[in-house]
Amino acid sequence: MHIASLHVRAPASLLALGIAASVSPATFAAFIEDSKASLTTNNIYLNRDFREGSGQNKREEWGQGFVFDVQSGYTEGTVGVGVDALGLLGIKLDSGRGRSGTDLLPTQDDGGAPDQFGHLGLTGKIKVSKTEFRYGSHILELPVAKSSQSRLLPQVFEGGLLSSSDIEDFKLLGGRLTKAVDRASTNSEKLVLNSKNSRFLGGAQADHMDLIGVEYAFSDKMTGRYHAAELDDIYRQHYFDFVGTQPLGKGALSADIRLALSKDTGAARGGKVDNRAFGALFSYSLNGHKFGLGYQVMGGDTGFAYLDGSDPFLINFVQINDFANADERSWQARYDLDLAKFGIPGLSFMTRYISGDNAQIAGSSKRGSEWERDSEIKYVVQSGPLKDVFVRLRNATFRSDFARDADENRVIVGYTLQIW
Repeated sequence: MHIASLHVRAPASLLALGIAASVSPATFAAFIEDSKASLTTNNIYLNRDFREGSGQNKREEWGQGFVFDVQSGYTEGTVGVGVDALGLLGIKLDSGRGRSGTDLLPTQDDGGAPDQFGHLGLTGKIKVSKTEFRYGSHILELPVAKSSQSRLLPQVFEGGLLSSSDIEDFKLLGGRLTKAVDRASTNSEKLVLNSKNSRFLGGAQADHMDLIGVEYAFSDKMTGRYHAAELDDIYRQHYFDFVGTQPLGKGALSADIRLALSKDTGAARGGKVDNRAFGALFSYSLNGHKFGLGYQVMGGDTGFAYLDGSDPFLINFVQINDFANADERSWQARYDLDLAKFGIPGLSFMTRYISGDNAQIAGSSKRGSEWERDSEIKYVVQSGPLKDVFVRLRNATFRSDFARDADENRVIVGYTLQIW
């Protein structure tokens, strides 16, 4: 079988080796004893059928992904040091020219996909009390940089991050990201501005993204966050979000409220960026049922700006679409069902419908509308030799009067093995 590529990040590798060399045997106990390792597997079949328009009419691929995550403990003493390793491997099970482009697998110049592709990242880390600095590879869950994990392998960012929880109820974060390895790629590349529906100039690249953040826990049921980021010479973004849950009657009411303010900065390599994105999702859960209503609106002169390959932190970013064009307004109705409450533990169901209108069509004075319907059934094996193996069946229907219509089906089988 052909291996497309396997890369090791040199700066992180040198830092990791330097840390390991500086550790004496006497301080090594916690470094080993507190270490942990896991292997996560994802088997995904994805079929996206375009119902109209010119170009490729279908994307259909099947692959197997492996994520091997090893995290060391910290050496003993006031300053603890450690090293983490992240090994990623994707294997082609089925693909072909004319069917590639699902982002499960890389697409080669001839339109085909390689048999295998992989990436190895090392991360050096230093910790003092509850303050930690990490330099190397990161799978991030931040509003300003959220690694996409919806394919075989996750998107990986590279750079340095400093985090602290020394102040009670506060979490502080700062750092600089310099590269990204996308979910269907083997190479670390510059950070790129996403330009879905030609919202911005295509291919705009940045040398780095600087970010800061603070999170405050008002209580065990209410949390507020502020994050800011600047994608060098492209855009600056401020994020505010609040998540809370409150008992109401026999059930519970939850709220997820988000506001993002984005403006172009410096040389504005992606063109004008002027966006105010507001979204709110309110849900009520009762006896295994959960009902949700959401609203999202785009203000300003442009659509929403985010890193290419990442997941935008938006209420109405769903299976296919993000509903984030300039001036677009979108509504969501969602229903979740946990069948454990009805004697079938491990089985759950979700369906949602999102409708958007008033979207400004790039290069035109016209306004557009679109909608998406998603459904998912998930089962997690509860006992026996296959315990914790899960199966997800996902279906999506997307219709738009300015973008290509699509129907999509995904079958996902996954499992995480805790090795030690």
